[in-house]
Formats: sequence, C-alpha cells, structure tokens
Amino acid sequence: MKKLTLILGCILLLAGIAQAAEKPVIRIGARVFTEQTLLAEITSQYLRTKGYDTRVTSGLGSNLARSAQESGQLDMLWEYTGVSLVAYNHVDEKLDSEQSYARVKELDAKKGLVWLSPSKFSNTYALALPENMAKQYPQINSISDLTRALAEDSGENRLVALDTEFANRSDGLAGMVKLYDMNLTRKNTRQMDAGLVYTALRNGQVFAGLVYTTDGRLNAFKLKVLEDDKHYFPDYTAAPVVRQVYLDAHPQLAADLKPLAALFDDETMRELNARVDVDHESPSVVAADFLRQHPIN
Repeated sequence: MKKLTLILGCILLLAGIAQAAEKPVIRIGARVFTEQTLLAEITSQYLRTKGYDTRVTSGLGSNLARSAQESGQLDMLWEYTGVSLVAYNHVDEKLDSEQSYARVKELDAKKGLVWLSPSKFSNTYALALPENMAKQYPQINSISDLTRALAEDSGENRLVALDTEFANRSDGLAGMVKLYDMNLTRKNTRQMDAGLVYTALRNGQVFAGLVYTTDGRLNAFKLKVLEDDKHYFPDYTAAPVVRQVYLDAHPQLAADLKPLAALFDDETMRELNARVDVDHESPSVVAADFLRQHPIN
C-alpha cells in the first residue's frame, strides 16, 4: 500500500512538473514611469490566469526597451503610437490616431513587431494651468490663448515649467514654439524633472507647465489642461506590441489581450496612475484590484 501511494505521488508530481513546463513564458518589458509599470503588472497578472508564465522587466529607458524587443530579449511591450512613429521610425508627418496606428503597424511589421488591438487611451503631451492661475485667467483655454497671455507678459511671473526631455527634443519645445509662435525663452521657462513640474503646478509656483494627459495628478492637483488647438502633439495611443516570432508560436495571445486593452481609456488610466502617484499604493495591489473589478472571461 505504501509502495502504491509512493508511486501515485510520483506520478502526480511528474504530472505537475510537466504541466508547469508546458506554460509558455512571456517576457514583458516596462519603461521607467508609473503607467508603464501598471500596464505591465496588470498584463502579467491577467496572463497568468490564461496559463502564461510571465516575467516582467521594469525601469527600462525607451531606447533600451525597444532594442531589447527587436533583439528578442523581450516578447511584449505596451507601446505608444507617437513614440514609435517619431522616435523609432522618424516620421514627422502629422497623422491622426487611426493613421498613426496604421503607419506604425506597417513600419514595425518590417522589424518583426506586431501591433495588437489598441487601447482607448492616448497619453500625449499637454500644457496645463495650476488651479490658482486657471481661476485668475478663465479666458485661457487653449495653447493659443496661453501664447497671447505670454506675449502680454513674458517675465518671471509667467514661468512655464517643462521636463528636460521635452525641452531638448527636436519634436518637443522647438517645434511647439515655432507652430504657436510662442514667446518662450530661457527667461520665462524652467527645465526640471517631470515630477517636479507637477509639484510646481500644485504649489502655484509657475504660470503653466507641461503635463501628460493620463497622469493621475491632473485630477488630484486640479490642473486645467489646455486644448492643443493647432494639433501639435502627436497621438500616443497605447497598444500591446509583440514579437512576430512569439505570436506565431502563441497565436492565442492576440485574442487574450484584446479584451484587456479595451478596458483602458483616458479616465481609467488617470485613476490608476493616481492610486500609485498620489495615494502611494503598490502597483501590484492596484493591478490585482483592477482585475477583480473587471473580470475577463
């Protein structure tokens, strides 16, 4: 009897090992900001319920993440159309969201990368006023309105805070100043870390600042986002991008990720980001709670 029990135990153990070994491993990358960490964590937890063995690598720079995927070190990334269009494929043509998605899908396919069904959110740039300035200048509703206000007074009492990357990118500050004919100089701009831009806006230390449209601090700090009325900023719709080789081996992944991507819109991402950046919750806890509230069959 003991011998039989031992044999059965061995059989069950081997079966369990075999089952675990059959799980497809998927290596998911995430860039070094909250939204990327959350998307990777939500995707990882979700795909585990679909039988995948997920491995997440976080804190990556944009170029490192992209090169890691192209070289086969990562299988999947949540990517933004504008990043691929401008930074990786060097397309400076102004395209709307559908055109941007179609173009990057076509261009990245040549590099062995497949854009799956997109989300409903676009994390693009915007300029915003702090609460005190929005109340004082209710007539400023667009970047053109801000341009006129800066033309009236370009002194230090109308400082504009910009993150360092945007201020130095060819498709960043220089292009915006040219399109809007803005009076932005070293005198009335301050370059700083992106997080410090939000701090300066919250504290009313600047007249306006560069923000991201799905950042949770927009609502929490009561910032007024200005309309990009000349459509300078590219579309940054997010979508899962997977290596063609991996998708060929695991074609079900596209169907698995489609309903997940459909859950994310601008307001949802703002709320999720706020729970981490404002309420200081753990990304893993926020991810687990989100999936409990949004079960996918």
